[in-house]
Amino acid sequence: MLVMKFGGTSVGSPQSIGRIIEILKNPDHAGKTAVVVVSAFSGVTDSLVEIARLAAEANPARAELLEGLKKRHRETAVFFLKGAERRAAVNEINALCAELGGILGGIAVLGELSPRSLDLVMSFGERLSASLLARVFTNGGVASEFLDTRELIKTNGRFGSAEYLPAETFANIRAFFSGAKKKIDTLRVATGFIASDSGGQVTTLGRGGSDLTAAIFGAALDAEEVEIWTDVDGILTADPRLVKNAFRIDEISYAEAMEISHFGAKVLFPPSVRPALEKGISIRIRNTFNPSCAGTKILKKAADGNFPICGISSMNNIALVRLQGSGMVGVAGFSARLFGALARKNISVILITQSSSEYSICFAVLPEDADRARAVLRGEFAEEIRAGNIEKPVAETDLSIIAVVGARMKSTSGNSGKFFHALGRNGINVVAIAQGSSELNISAVISRQDVGKALNAAHDAFFLAGVRSVNLFLMGTGLIGGTLLDQIAGHREILADSNKIRINLIGAANSRGMVFCRDGLDPEKVRNILNEESSGTKRGGANKPEGIEAFNLPGFIDKMISFNLPNACFCDCTASDSVAAVYDKIMQAAIPIVTPNKRANSGSLDYYRKLISYSRERGIPYLYETTVCAGLPVISTLRDLFLSGDRVRRIEAVLSGTLSFIFNNFDGKKTFSALVREAKAAGYTEPDPRDDLNAMDAARKALILARECGLSLEFANVNIEPILPAACFKAKDVEAFFGELEKTDAAFEKRRAEASAAGNALCYVAVIEEGAAKLSLRAEPEGSPFRSLADSENIVVITTDRYEKLPMVIKGPGAGAEVTAGGIFADIVRIARTLV
Repeated sequence: MLVMKFGGTSVGSPQSIGRIIEILKNPDHAGKTAVVVVSAFSGVTDSLVEIARLAAEANPARAELLEGLKKRHRETAVFFLKGAERRAAVNEINALCAELGGILGGIAVLGELSPRSLDLVMSFGERLSASLLARVFTNGGVASEFLDTRELIKTNGRFGSAEYLPAETFANIRAFFSGAKKKIDTLRVATGFIASDSGGQVTTLGRGGSDLTAAIFGAALDAEEVEIWTDVDGILTADPRLVKNAFRIDEISYAEAMEISHFGAKVLFPPSVRPALEKGISIRIRNTFNPSCAGTKILKKAADGNFPICGISSMNNIALVRLQGSGMVGVAGFSARLFGALARKNISVILITQSSSEYSICFAVLPEDADRARAVLRGEFAEEIRAGNIEKPVAETDLSIIAVVGARMKSTSGNSGKFFHALGRNGINVVAIAQGSSELNISAVISRQDVGKALNAAHDAFFLAGVRSVNLFLMGTGLIGGTLLDQIAGHREILADSNKIRINLIGAANSRGMVFCRDGLDPEKVRNILNEESSGTKRGGANKPEGIEAFNLPGFIDKMISFNLPNACFCDCTASDSVAAVYDKIMQAAIPIVTPNKRANSGSLDYYRKLISYSRERGIPYLYETTVCAGLPVISTLRDLFLSGDRVRRIEAVLSGTLSFIFNNFDGKKTFSALVREAKAAGYTEPDPRDDLNAMDAARKALILARECGLSLEFANVNIEPILPAACFKAKDVEAFFGELEKTDAAFEKRRAEASAAGNALCYVAVIEEGAAKLSLRAEPEGSPFRSLADSENIVVITTDRYEKLPMVIKGPGAGAEVTAGGIFADIVRIARTLV
């Protein structure tokens, strides 16, 4: 035998009612269902409360609202019924509404709306719904009769939220169905939510009252299962409005359901399952609008799932009240006084936590109760406060509770660590923590603005089975950034399938525009989107990302931070000083940074130290491997040497791909100026070759390496030997520059020939040694590692205490879009690997 319940949204329209008829006629339910409990049509209960309020104010507007309710129910009758059955249904609706109108008139005369009167008014929602639906179901081929639960379910006299009386109620229900055996094939359509007291006065069962009604019938009739039909597929692992990866839970225990419902899961109200819990009857949550889904089954003991927790829930707006002072330490009965005082004022406490020193205790309440709670405590402990033994109670607002729930957490190590690591890694501060000895729930109080991020971070940590997602924000979609986008697009499926790493591109910007999409941008299309936007071509349709607009650096950073996504990562593929200048703001928001931009680490020493300090002390990844030698593992190798206790004595390096190409090919067959023209034509130089030949780029890289070695140097401390005379840099444009450069050909050839005669070759080398950094043009002998360079290769030669006789050599392409983007990509993946 089954008991079913359909909520307000399930009976909210003729279309949804038609779905119910199909569900009832399904072989899984036909002939097996004894009772269908129904709520009022969606929105009707709220309308009745408003009508009652208007009546108490003698406001004639109530008549229009009442007429609207009557019209809605009559239209439903007309939609489904014909002939005599339609007339009978309409007459019944008119009679009920007339009765309600008389009651409202009495309320208007008295000018007062008591809880008893309000219960009576609200009862008409279910009475109208259930009586009409019994006729509609019968007309649809499911023989049904109306059942008024006021006659069976008995409660105390607490109007507004009455408690049912199990013994009397169960006896009434069993007696009714025992006497109704002659109509065993007839479905009873029962009013949810309403009951009556011993005097026959109408009462309501409070929040979740219709669910409770169904559970009461299930318990009284020893049903196999109670099915609660709503507008979701069951209980999910998290709120799908906040966590897009949330999924349905197949089975959950009563205890888990109670916990997860307490902290905000709206599918079920905990007291509503109590009658079934006491009788060991399962409850199943199902979706009226997706009846093929099996829903979630709630059992006394659920089967072990594949995860250590069953779900993550939250209570979105709470206040935390704190009381502290030495006068609390070792005082027996203190907590009893505190919570007794709150209870006497009907202040419900949501969460409690106390320090082991007994110096402080804090508890969570609804925000509207915070000031009352403080006032109660000031009164209860007035003497202790006056004596200075206890401080005045304080309240923090705009907080939320996030809770992970699961029976499998019991006696299983690592779950709390996983939970708090996920929060901490995403910069989410925990204000208070609570966990019971049952280990069924771990709760954390956090800032309200961090709820979405916290839910997603914790959900990914527990449920994605090793899948690690990075929410990427990309600044710069030019040569390097564009190549990175191509690499991500080409490799993301392999990353997801083989390495369980997902890179979600959430935001992107170039110098003209910026675009965001919470659900992810297509890395193959984002450049076109930005280019279309900047050229005035607007994208329309359902796939239009949110917030396409002209580029604005502060706006981009603020929006990235305001998204408050877990596992966010900022990637700077520009060479911009202004972008580098906001790294500290980004890291303060606990967002990791990946960058090939040298400006931050070669800028002021104080700013460099600030960023490194943020990264080390707060555990925020700051990865800049590609600032030196593109994708070559130079910086990471230096760090490994230091971590393993080695000491770097000297670094010698060719750090400019452009200068490497020029001097590697300067063999006397071509003039120096001709080689520079060739390098420019091949794309090795900037549009103005002086930007490479001034050696500033190589000097910045040398400074970064020097700082990685612990040297406290500013850029001005780097000794740079000029390659070209000043006249070349004073030339008005590039062609004029080449004119000046040709004048130096003889001098360069003389220097080359002298070096060659001695068996040497010219190389522009950076040297970091004895606390200093210097760049100069050197003559390297045969056998020097610098003589092995080809084309535009870079080389770094590291001499350490351990690598003294045979220095460590790192050599390879030190420039180029593919290798640089590859190094950036590797750093992004490295961040993903640090995720829980």
